[in-house]
Amino acid sequence: MLDVTVLLLNDNYASTAIGPIEVFHSAGLLWNALKGEAPEPRCRVTIASLDGASVTSPYSLRLSPQVSIHDIEHTDVIMVPASGFGLQDQFARHAAIFPWLRDRAARGAHIAGICTGAAYLAEAGLLDGRLATTHWAVADDFRRRYPKVDWHPERFVTEDRRMLCSGGVYASIDLSLYLVEKFCGHEIALQCAKALLLDMPRTNQSGYAVLPVSRPHDDDKIRAAEAYIEKHFASDISVERVARHIHMSPRNFIRRFKSATGRLPGNYLQALRIIIAKKMLEDGRQSVQAISAAVGYDDAAFFRKLFKRSTGMTPGEYRERFAGPRYRAPRRATESPQAAGEHA
Repeated sequence: MLDVTVLLLNDNYASTAIGPIEVFHSAGLLWNALKGEAPEPRCRVTIASLDGASVTSPYSLRLSPQVSIHDIEHTDVIMVPASGFGLQDQFARHAAIFPWLRDRAARGAHIAGICTGAAYLAEAGLLDGRLATTHWAVADDFRRRYPKVDWHPERFVTEDRRMLCSGGVYASIDLSLYLVEKFCGHEIALQCAKALLLDMPRTNQSGYAVLPVSRPHDDDKIRAAEAYIEKHFASDISVERVARHIHMSPRNFIRRFKSATGRLPGNYLQALRIIIAKKMLEDGRQSVQAISAAVGYDDAAFFRKLFKRSTGMTPGEYRERFAGPRYRAPRRATESPQAAGEHA
C-alpha cells in the first residue's frame, strides 16, 4: 500500500490537489469496480494542510483537509500543488512547509511539485543540482531565482533522486499516473487511465508553449534583421544575405544578433518556421508536405524530424491535438491514429 500525502495550500489551484487525489484513489479500485471485480486499492491517500484548517482557492473554492502535516507519521509520496502568483507572499504565508519538506526528504519520501509548486521544492533547496521542470511561462523567472536547479521546461514530468516536477496545472494528472506506474506497475496505471478516460503520461510540453522567438531588446539594426527574416522566412536565407541587408559584416552580425535576441540567426529562423508551421497546422487542411514547403523545407521528412524535436510531437499529432474539429480529417476504421494525423 502506497502512502500518498496531498497538500492543500491557500490560493493553490484546486485541480492540482483534486486531480492527484482522484488518480491515486482510483488505482486498483475504479477499474475493478467497472469490471465487477474485487477492489484492490493500491494507495492510501491523506489530505493535509499546514495546520489542519481548510484552505481557499483563488476562485473561492474551499477545500478541507483530513489532518495537519504534523499529524502525518509516515508518507511515501508528497504532492505539492500549484500556487498562485506572488511567490514571496506565498512563501511567507506557507513558511512552515519548508522545514517539513526537508525533513520528509531526509526520511526518504518522494516529493512532487506540480507546475509552480516546484518553487516550494526549489525554495527548500531540494532541487539544487537536480533536473526539474515547471510551467513554460515561468521557467525563465525560475532560472534566475534558482540558478542551481537544472531546469528543463520542455518536459512534462521530471524525476531526479526522489524529487519530481510537472509542467502545467493539468500535468498533475500526468505526474500522478507516472507515480502510479512507478510504484504500482504499468498494468495498474493503464487500468487507472482507461477507467478515468485519460491518456498515459505525456512527457513534453514544448508543443503547448507560446514563446516569443526573440527576447526584448533595443538594437535597431537587429530589429531590422528580424523584420527581414520574418518577411523572407520561406526562402533560402543566409547569414551573409541578412548581414548585407543591414550593412554589417557577417561576423559582427552574428555576434550582435546573438547578444540581442539570445539566439543564433539560423536557430532564430528555425524557431520562426516552426511557429508558423504550428499556426498552419492549427488553421488549415494543407498536407504536412505542403506546409513543410511553405515554411522553407523542401524535404518533408527533415521537417517532420525538426518539428518533433522542437515540439515533442509529429506534425500530424500536433494537428490532431490542437486543430479545430473542422480541420481534422475523419479517421478511417483501419487507419492508425499516427497515420491519420499525418494524412490530415
